[in-house]
Amino acid sequence: MFSKSTYIERRKILANEVKDGLILLLGNGDVPFNYTNNCYTFRQDSSFRYYFEYPLIDLAGVIDANNGEEYLFGDDVEIEDIIWSGPVATISERASLIGVKNSGTRKDLYNLMEEAILKGRQIHFLPPYRAENRNILSSMLHIKNSHVEKFASIALRKAIVKQRSIKSLEEIAEIEKAIETAYQMHTTMMRMAKDLGTYEYEIAGKMEGIALSGGGPVSFPIILTTHGEILHGHDHSLKLQKGRMLVSDAGCETPSGYCSDITRTVPCGGKFDQRQKDIYQAVLNSNLEALKQIKPNVEYKKIHIKAVTVLAQCLKDIGLIKGNVDDAVNEGVMGLFMPHGLGHLMGMDVHDMENFDENLVGYDEKTSRSTQFGLSSLRFGRKLEEGIVLTDEPGCYFVPALIDKFKAEKKFLSFVNYNEVEKYKDFGGIRIEDDILVTEKGSRVLGKPIPKTVEEIEEIMA
Repeated sequence: MFSKSTYIERRKILANEVKDGLILLLGNGDVPFNYTNNCYTFRQDSSFRYYFEYPLIDLAGVIDANNGEEYLFGDDVEIEDIIWSGPVATISERASLIGVKNSGTRKDLYNLMEEAILKGRQIHFLPPYRAENRNILSSMLHIKNSHVEKFASIALRKAIVKQRSIKSLEEIAEIEKAIETAYQMHTTMMRMAKDLGTYEYEIAGKMEGIALSGGGPVSFPIILTTHGEILHGHDHSLKLQKGRMLVSDAGCETPSGYCSDITRTVPCGGKFDQRQKDIYQAVLNSNLEALKQIKPNVEYKKIHIKAVTVLAQCLKDIGLIKGNVDDAVNEGVMGLFMPHGLGHLMGMDVHDMENFDENLVGYDEKTSRSTQFGLSSLRFGRKLEEGIVLTDEPGCYFVPALIDKFKAEKKFLSFVNYNEVEKYKDFGGIRIEDDILVTEKGSRVLGKPIPKTVEEIEEIMA
C-alpha cells in the first residue's frame, strides 16, 4: 500500500480530467472454481486498486467529478465470515486509510446510482471483462445486459490511460521488485533446462513456486514450451530433448499488484548448436536495436519496423531471405517470421489496461494501427513518453502451417527462400523480452540483468 496522499492525488487528477458526472469503479468478486465456496485465487481489478487500493472482494469506489466527493462501498463482514477468514477492518476504517470521507454498503451504492439516474447525471464506468460485473452494471444502471459495453465511458478510459501510462518512481520500484523475482524464475529455468529428460511441467512448477514465494502469483499463466513456434504455449507436457529450444515467457506480481514480464530462450542441454546460435543472435540483435531506439517522442510502431528490419538482414545473411531487405519489410514478409508486435505497456496489468480496448491504450489520433499481418498485432504503436514502461520482445518463429500457407499462396516468392525455410520447420521459435522504462533522453532496462547473450546463457546453464 502506498501513502494516503498517493491515492488522494490520483483520484483528484482523475476527477479533474473527467470533469463532469459520477465515476464508478467496480472491484472484483470471487469466482467459483468448481463450487460456490471453492474459488479461484482472487485478483482485484487494477483500476479500482490504482485509485482505492484494497485487494478485497465486492468493493466499489465512486468519485463525483463535479464536487470532488468520494465514496468507498462494501459490506462489513458478519461473525460467520470472521470464523472462517478472520477479522478485517470495517469499510469506514478502510476508507479513512486512503483519504475517502464517505463510505457505505452495497445497497447504499445502488441508491446513489438510482438518485444519479433520476437526476439525469452522467455515470462513467469501465467496460466489464467479467460476467459478474456486467450483471451488476446491468442491474444497477438499468442497461440491457448485452448492451453494457456500449455505454462504457470513452472519456473515463482515456483519462485513466493518460494517468496510468506514466509510472511514478514508487511504481517503478514495485515493477523492479517483480523483476527481481522474475530473475530467480528464469535463472532457475536455465539451470533446470540443462538436464535432458526433464519435463516442461517440472520447470514451470518450480517457476510458479518462486513467484508465490516472492509474495505474489504469476502475472499470467506461464508460457514454457519446446514448441516455441506456438506463441502462447501453455501445455507443459513434453520432455526436454537435445536439439530443441525452450521458450520461457513468465513474470510475477508483487503484493502491491505490479507486474514483471520476461522471456528467455535457451538450448535444451545447455549448448547452442550453430543453427540455434545464428537465429538466436538475429533475435538478440533485434532486441538490442529496439533498446537503442527507445526514447521519448518516437513512435513505437517505427521502432518495431526498425527491429524487424535488423532481424530481416540477419535472416538474409543466413540465407532464408533474399532481395532488398527494406522492400521485404515494407511488403510484410516479416509477418512470416515474427507474427506479433514488438511490445506492449505494462504496470499493474501485464498488458496494461488492455481491458479498455487495445487501440485506446496503444494508439491515438496521430498513430493508426496497421492492417499488415504481423505489424497489425503490435499492441502499442503511439509515441513514447518519459515514464512509460513497456516490453521489448522480438522473436523469430518457424510455424509449419504458416510456412505451408504462404508457400501454397505463392506469397513473397521474390523475398523468401522457401527451400531453405523448409529445413527449419523442426526448429521451433525464439523470443527475448525485457521490461523497459522510457527515461528523459532514452531508456533503461529495468531490474537485475537476466542472462541473455549466448555466452551468458551457456555459462549459467553450465
